[in-house]
Amino acid sequence: MVQRLLEPGEIESLDHTAIPRLLLPRPGELYTARAERLRQLAQNNIKGIPVEENLASYVRLMAELVQAQADVVKNLPPAGVPLPPQEALRVAHEHNMPVLPVSGKRPAEWRAVFAAILEKLDGKTAEYPQLGTALAALRALTDAQLEGAADAVLGEFAEGIDPLHAPFVAAALQVTWSAMAAQLDERWAQPLMTGTLCPVCGSHPVASVIRIGGQSQGYRYLHCAVCASEWHMVRVKCSCCEDNSKVAYQGLTDADADPVAENIAAAKEGKTLNKANDPTRVARAETCDQCHSYRKIFNQEHDYNVDPLADDLASLVLDVLVSELGYARASGNPLLRLGSPA
Repeated sequence: MVQRLLEPGEIESLDHTAIPRLLLPRPGELYTARAERLRQLAQNNIKGIPVEENLASYVRLMAELVQAQADVVKNLPPAGVPLPPQEALRVAHEHNMPVLPVSGKRPAEWRAVFAAILEKLDGKTAEYPQLGTALAALRALTDAQLEGAADAVLGEFAEGIDPLHAPFVAAALQVTWSAMAAQLDERWAQPLMTGTLCPVCGSHPVASVIRIGGQSQGYRYLHCAVCASEWHMVRVKCSCCEDNSKVAYQGLTDADADPVAENIAAAKEGKTLNKANDPTRVARAETCDQCHSYRKIFNQEHDYNVDPLADDLASLVLDVLVSELGYARASGNPLLRLGSPA
């Protein structure tokens, strides 16, 4: 059933105690926090997400890329990237379509964002020699090649882009779409006919996250890989096929943890072991035996600073273990293209 577009007066009268269905991004905070999270992950400081050294070097490089995103966002004008015409937004709302579709015409501003990110990274080439080679190759792309690379990233195509170039192109597209999404009013957002795609831009989620605080307390949200919007989906429901009968959770065991000893020590102190902040529940894979796919879920109840995209990138060991069980990953991470040497 197609929902009717609410008028402003009707929107104001809505029950604001209801579950927030859509959480729009705050680019000014998002990328700064994500860069710091990636640094912490690279240093292996996040309990529950072990990172081996060969991956840690790549995560450190991606922290620099995300920091460049943060720096570029700070220099964007107040309106960021202009929104499409109001009439186009209204039509999308009325027909339950993404209001900022990645399949549509790209804002011309994305190319300037791309150039600005590369410029921010120039100062890091001494520390990362391979970065200088990548930046030179990216600048050498023709207009047609760059637009083709953007098509490949947004369409999640296997061909059409060098895996080493993909994270940098994706970074520019993320800044562009998150800057637009941040200007929307979530009260106008209409759900799509499927809950598995972003209602703002139509992209796949990179992972899901259980949020805490305020009206979002304890609810699960899918995190968009492109615009960073988050939309609500009930727990224990496959975020790929939406089946809820064959969902299970796979996690990593903390090799250094001794739950028996911890409980004994807590009992001696007259305390009950805090089940919150459980490292084994920070990162888990939600598997589905209906479609045989999986997508990771991160729990803010056990680590307040979880970042779905950063934590997904750093938890490749979980991908390996779940794939060995026969499950296919539902969608990729824009900061790690298959074929990239991590």
